[in-house]
Amino acid sequence: MALVNPSSTVTEIVTTTLRNRTGKLADNVTKNNALLYRLRARGRVKPVTGGRTIVQELNYQENGTYKRYSGYEVLNIAPSDVFTGAEYNYAQAAVAVSISGLEMLQNSGEEAIIDLLEGRIENAEQTLTNNIALDAYSNGTADGGRQIGGIQLLVSTTPSSGIVGGIDPSVWSFWRNVYFSGVTTGGAATSTANIQTYMNRTYLQLVRGADAPDLIVADNNYYRFYLESMQAIQRVQNDEMAELGFQTLKYMNCDVVLDGGFGGGAPTNSMYFLNTKYLFFRPHVDRNFAPLGDERFAVNQDAMVKLIGFAGNMTTSNRFLQGVLAA
Repeated sequence: MALVNPSSTVTEIVTTTLRNRTGKLADNVTKNNALLYRLRARGRVKPVTGGRTIVQELNYQENGTYKRYSGYEVLNIAPSDVFTGAEYNYAQAAVAVSISGLEMLQNSGEEAIIDLLEGRIENAEQTLTNNIALDAYSNGTADGGRQIGGIQLLVSTTPSSGIVGGIDPSVWSFWRNVYFSGVTTGGAATSTANIQTYMNRTYLQLVRGADAPDLIVADNNYYRFYLESMQAIQRVQNDEMAELGFQTLKYMNCDVVLDGGFGGGAPTNSMYFLNTKYLFFRPHVDRNFAPLGDERFAVNQDAMVKLIGFAGNMTTSNRFLQGVLAA
């Protein structure tokens, strides 16, 4: 009987295994993060098919031709520029699953190879999942700006500074989110005694008719303040998110979610009031937690590597209806 080439067997198994797990991996990323889960539930995970940048269209002002009139009075039919686009760069990330030539020989049977690879693939998936979930809360500055521009960038504690999506909020006031500082705006550090007042004052700035925040994400400290302020009355939680393991309370029509705990991503001493109608997670269709290309064999090593990668970013089409309560 001819000998089986372990390299060809391994590469086929690795490729098939990774491709079969791609959809599940993308799904698990959203389930690992309260914000990304809400975006998926509201249809705000919008894959990108290509382009130099990720363009997010936005409506930045009302139509200027509105005019009250009587009879034959001339109406205003001048063109009205009401749309523009925010541009976001692609952020890329990858993890590697590797196997040496010796391991291929030692595990040349199909079942043995699957057993060997399963743990490594699961670890790689978990690594990518956890880091993308954490990056969703980032300001996009890690690794020389190669990180996803997460919530700390899109909903900033310095809303009048920095360039977001290619738009300068120091010039365009419509591109500034709401920031409420407990110490500066409220006059005292946020605590159990005042957090509901501070939440009210933040929330009311973010309501436009029926448009209002639907998700509040908090770190350990601010979630605890709100929890303790509510303990004298009946607390209500969102059953759907609770089933996934998220600790939730209610405020107005918002789910208040703890994304702190061990390894949580929410920045310390912060509470984000998010209108997820205007927030998007934009992975590229070909890099949505998918295997990258063919197997790679090291030039000067007896080893094979397969990469799992992501490319995309988080975007917003409206900043002034997003807010953050912080220290």
